[in-house]
Amino acid sequence: MNYLLKIAEQLRSLEFSTAGQLTTVSQTMAEQLKQEGIIHLFGCGHSSLIAQEPYYRAGGLVPVRPIMIESLMLHEGALQSSVNEKTVDYVNDVLADEDIREEDVLIVISTSGRNPAPIDAAMFGRERGAYVIGLMSKEYTHSQPSRHPSGKRLEDVVNTVVDTQVPVGDATLEEEGIAHAFAPSSSVIGTALLQDLFAKTIVSLKELGEDPPIFLSGNVDGSEQHNQSLVEKYKDRIQF
Repeated sequence: MNYLLKIAEQLRSLEFSTAGQLTTVSQTMAEQLKQEGIIHLFGCGHSSLIAQEPYYRAGGLVPVRPIMIESLMLHEGALQSSVNEKTVDYVNDVLADEDIREEDVLIVISTSGRNPAPIDAAMFGRERGAYVIGLMSKEYTHSQPSRHPSGKRLEDVVNTVVDTQVPVGDATLEEEGIAHAFAPSSSVIGTALLQDLFAKTIVSLKELGEDPPIFLSGNVDGSEQHNQSLVEKYKDRIQF
């Protein structure tokens, strides 16, 4: 099957299965933002790329902040980042310095939901009183046990799960004569779900009587003053 058609099929399925839930989650997120909270995103490896995508984004929400721990990202070495993600307590000392508050939202992205780093991040967010969302695939739940010493998986330690429905192993296509499935979908699906959730949050903010803080494209004349005023509003909590 063509990759684009397969992705379109998956997104169409998610449109029907997640629409009601994402609307409900967006309402909670909007309430948090109305209380002057911000949205933090955490991910390791390729999930860290999803966490960065909505940050400082034209047409996107302003109060969005990725937690960027470089040793868990790809640019300092993909093999080592994978080892670090699986290391118990690896993120705890770093997270201790993170300014996560009870009026905030923390979105933890982990396709498998089994590794210690994202689980510890979610647990830290809950301890701080934030509203914690797990963006993950429940397809892994029954076949891939936790690597965390508590035995808990990501879905066990968050307030709610947004299920990407990505297949175990991530690959989506098969072809006769090719030994393994190929063509990963987690980044495309995860990013699409996040943007859908954020779009619904913008609408939910409007319904609360708020003026949604949305960045304008820097490539559109006249956007500078609008964007700078929003940067000033959030600069004490987000480094732009």
